[in-house]
Amino acid sequence: MPSIQLNDRALIDVSGPDAEHFLQNILTTDLDQLQHGQAKPGALLAPQGKILFDFLISRLGDDGFRLDCRADEADDFVRRLMLYRLRAKAEISRPEQPVIRVSWGNDSGRSQNESNRMVDTRFRLEPVFRTYGAAVLPAPPLKGGGGTATDAYTALRVANGVAESGADYQLGDVFPHDVLLDQTGGVGFSKGCYVGQEVVSRMQHRGTARRRVLLVEAADALPSPGTELTVDGRSVGALGSSAGNRGLAIARIDRVKTALDEGKAILAGDVPVSLSIPGWATFTFPQSPSAEDA
Repeated sequence: MPSIQLNDRALIDVSGPDAEHFLQNILTTDLDQLQHGQAKPGALLAPQGKILFDFLISRLGDDGFRLDCRADEADDFVRRLMLYRLRAKAEISRPEQPVIRVSWGNDSGRSQNESNRMVDTRFRLEPVFRTYGAAVLPAPPLKGGGGTATDAYTALRVANGVAESGADYQLGDVFPHDVLLDQTGGVGFSKGCYVGQEVVSRMQHRGTARRRVLLVEAADALPSPGTELTVDGRSVGALGSSAGNRGLAIARIDRVKTALDEGKAILAGDVPVSLSIPGWATFTFPQSPSAEDA
């Protein structure tokens, strides 16, 4: 069973009688819907609605929460949380760095169909495969075999359409809809206000989200992350993580739909690719080109 230690992650604990009220008022995740033993993705946004920090959040005891975030962003994240805390009775701390591991593999007692349903359900209802213990999920084989556990971990994310900041997008550059937080339980649309909420709610209710994470596939190995996706020389997005001939991209779905309708080639650099929506996602390609592209 592949298993890797994630050395690029850090933990932030927020606890105290006002911890839930404090976090509920600033984060995208609806903490009223977060049960003990669950972990959900989320973000702290700029007032303009773009993601400043992303994380996984879970409950810690009766009045605390644990946020699993990028290690290189943890200190800045703590400072931002302290800025918003004001007089709230909540303690913010970074515990001694634990060993965070992820493990996965096919359970020999399950059929392939049962394993696939396990992946689909977990990513659709609780999109977390990184835990402080072990999360057991089947990872697709890399084309041609071989590769390291880290390669297989990337392949797991790629196969399930799960983007990560740093690898697939830069903090400060994307809205929650762009990276599918609206699809994975990372945004609460029925909760009260939080930082950036007006912009995110407007995108949701007007259906104006155009950039989305898509699955990428090619006949051969994909080029490096950051390679532009183009149609007739015009950019439609950029490639993110890849595992052999499969990858992730954040792309303009209106422009991709136009290319598909017109039978035009989509290229990653000079490599022809096909783009598709993750099977668990509920959004679709637009039915007609946007007015901007008409």
